[in-house]
Amino acid sequence: QVQLLESGGEQVQTGGSLRLSCAASGRAFGDYTMAWFRQTPGEEREFVATISRGGLSTHYADSLENRFTVSRDNAKNMAYLQMDSLKPEDTAVYYCAARWSASIPGNYADVDLYDFWGQGTQVTVSS
Repeated sequence: QVQLLESGGEQVQTGGSLRLSCAASGRAFGDYTMAWFRQTPGEEREFVATISRGGLSTHYADSLENRFTVSRDNAKNMAYLQMDSLKPEDTAVYYCAARWSASIPGNYADVDLYDFWGQGTQVTVSS
């Protein structure tokens, strides 16, 4: 089992950057595929990015237009989401999620795939 805690969310202006962090506690963080999702009020939780347990494979939502970068540091039990060229439509609560998996599953964008979730961190992008 793993516990997740996000941080780094804040209010920024359009065009700005933020790096979100996800601190994991528990055993064998390096055995988990990690992912980031986001959610706005009244909407479904939306896939953002995922990274394999070794960090060599990543996938992103097509809508991000290569503005976000997911990474991890298994020695520190941390996952990150670097967000650049932020837009008002990026405003959301951002969640990190984990699934014990040898590789990234084909349905990686499915919210039901992930077993563990953090509490979320609010990102607000003002115009």
